[in-house]
Amino acid sequence: MNQSDSLETGILDVLVVGGGIVGAGIARDAAMRGLRTGLVEQHDFASGTSSRSSRLLHGGIRYLAQGRVGLVREANKEKTVLREIAPHLAEPLPFIFPTRKGSPWSRWKLSIGVKLYDLLCGLRRLGRSSSLSVQKTLALLPGLSTEKLTGSVRYFDALTNDARLVLDTLRSAARHGASVHNYVRFVDAQLQGNVWNCKLEDPRTGRNCEASARTVVNAAGPWSDRLPNSSTKLRLTKGVHLVIERSRLPVPDAVVIAEGERILFAIPWGERVILGTTDTDYDGPLDNPPCDEADIDYILHAVNDAFPTARLERTDVLSTWAGLRPLVADPHGNPSDISRRHKVVMSHPGWWDVTGGKLTTYRLMAEETVSAIAKRLGLRGAARCRTAHVPLLENSKPDDPSSILPPPVTQENVQHFCRSEWARHLDDVMIRRSSWHYYHRDRREIAERVAAWMAGELEWSELEKRAELSRYVEQTGGENGRETLPSTGNAAAE
Repeated sequence: MNQSDSLETGILDVLVVGGGIVGAGIARDAAMRGLRTGLVEQHDFASGTSSRSSRLLHGGIRYLAQGRVGLVREANKEKTVLREIAPHLAEPLPFIFPTRKGSPWSRWKLSIGVKLYDLLCGLRRLGRSSSLSVQKTLALLPGLSTEKLTGSVRYFDALTNDARLVLDTLRSAARHGASVHNYVRFVDAQLQGNVWNCKLEDPRTGRNCEASARTVVNAAGPWSDRLPNSSTKLRLTKGVHLVIERSRLPVPDAVVIAEGERILFAIPWGERVILGTTDTDYDGPLDNPPCDEADIDYILHAVNDAFPTARLERTDVLSTWAGLRPLVADPHGNPSDISRRHKVVMSHPGWWDVTGGKLTTYRLMAEETVSAIAKRLGLRGAARCRTAHVPLLENSKPDDPSSILPPPVTQENVQHFCRSEWARHLDDVMIRRSSWHYYHRDRREIAERVAAWMAGELEWSELEKRAELSRYVEQTGGENGRETLPSTGNAAAE
């Protein structure tokens, strides 16, 4: 059966366009309130911004310096909510923020700031903040530069797996009745009476289909201003991340690295460390934004300044990713200063544009959107929002490969991804379902094995399997030239 067939039967209460974290959250909330819900994503779920973040659930401590207390309170509350409903994807993570003489991030200001940060988290905070002397700071971070060092502060946010959060949210949405589909493109929508007639396209078959919906939600992230009927105006910024071996920078906690007013992070991730992120304006292609050599050099320079004995080089970079932030348009100011606050606007009768925000506040954005839809549809008897209390994985199996760290490379996990998580292409598994691409040096060999397993599961021919391997290399950009195309013969792993 064509995967979009179920969207063509009857009239949906809501059709969500976009399979990132915001769209997934809206689909889950709407389905849990009893609305007949559909969701379409033109590529794979989480293939855009929602698999290319810093993998943090955070209140945004730097926003306190900008006076955005409400935004920080909102995000801090949501990170503790996610700790309750998805503890497997919200691991408390301490952050050490070194302070230096002459820096805009002075120790006394940050000491006050982290205490306020604790208060804004409420009783469910993830840990208690503290102020550390120079000696205690260096005891935790012996490789840290001592130049003008005045000590540090330590506070708590959480580590997550962004793409996995999307997938688990969609699995929950589907269990509550939502019909969710990747690789189905939204083409157009016309309002006739009180119903939106939507034209969809299945790129695998080239077949067009139609869906009817009483409301449509534009949650397409960086693509949202390109949808017909959209009223959004975006300012896109690019964030680049590098992954290195943890042995090259053995930090016990996450470390905040201040570059003037800007900050970067070194984030422990199992046997790896994530370095980033940049924050620069972007106006290039939306699919697969590049990680330029200049981006890599900038991050390595900042980290080497903070940890001079590390002497990190480009050859230490195991993998990279670059993502786009779809910020509410503001032509003025530095990208880092633009508010991450979200907007939910009904721009046409029954058409909602949802923009801005960040990973941490996706559930709140969904709640506001679905509440507005329920009010519009006159569904005053609809169930109240329950997404802040009902666990994402209510009936998960003990062997469910859903976690922050990449699961073992096994055929059973690949079968699960294909059968239960909508994986259709090799890159779906290697990048988003597992993060194996980012975590392992021998990813080419792993890709060969995974392709062989997927071929058996999805009935690929030998030609289709080789095409998937080529697609995977193309999707990853050849890892800045360090990756090569697989051979055209039989895979050795077979």
